[in-house]
Amino acid sequence: MLPQQRGPEQREEIPMNRNAFRPLGAGCALATVFVWVAAAAAAQEPPQPPQEPATQESAAPPAEPNPPAPKMADGRRRADLPIETYAVAPGTKFLVRLEDQLDTGETRQNSRFKVRTLEPLEAGEGIYLPAGVEVVGHVSRVVSAGIAGRGRIWLTFDDIHTKFGRLPIVAEVVGVPGDHSVKTPPTQEGLIEGRTSTQQAAAEAAAAGAALGAVQGVKDKDKKEVAEGAAAAALAAYLMESGRGHEVDLPKGAKLEIELERALYLVKE
Repeated sequence: MLPQQRGPEQREEIPMNRNAFRPLGAGCALATVFVWVAAAAAAQEPPQPPQEPATQESAAPPAEPNPPAPKMADGRRRADLPIETYAVAPGTKFLVRLEDQLDTGETRQNSRFKVRTLEPLEAGEGIYLPAGVEVVGHVSRVVSAGIAGRGRIWLTFDDIHTKFGRLPIVAEVVGVPGDHSVKTPPTQEGLIEGRTSTQQAAAEAAAAGAALGAVQGVKDKDKKEVAEGAAAAALAAYLMESGRGHEVDLPKGAKLEIELERALYLVKE
């Protein structure tokens, strides 16, 4: 037997609970406000620059190659090295020590002399000639100071003696370190000359001459002779000193500064 259905007049009306929808509406409104505030804040923020991708640290610069190890010249040439590698460059300056005395008052033209190097001579690839090597030369010209001149001497270098033989050398003297009584004019190659007397030296000589000239007058007790003798002696001494030059005296052991005019090749062909 089927259950009896109720008619419309017999149905119970279920009341709707309106309060159940109030929290849901409030939540939707709050979410809407939050989205609006976030969008406004994002619009006010300045645009951020694009982030560059991280790069690796810059590579360290390549290490400089180590300089070649020093190697004493033995006169032999390697087939894989050009001849320029064995050349001591023109313009190289080095010190030498004089092994003989040179004096413009005694030394004669074509006299032989010797010097020894005080510094090593360096070529390329670490090749060098050690200090203490003998260099032979000759006096190409010499002029004595005399009374009114100045001593002058011209030196020419011929050969440098190494353990593997003699090598030709073309060089000139460019200085005499520590000796202020001589000079090397830059325009005359190989020349060493004495300096002339200064005005101070001439004045000192005149004063000394005047004192000596006055002595004779004092001895004779003659004032006039004192004055005349002093004046004459002073003038003679002044003229003698102002016109007198100096001899060039280079003792054994003196230092000379030499400059190569042409390349010196440390090979024995």
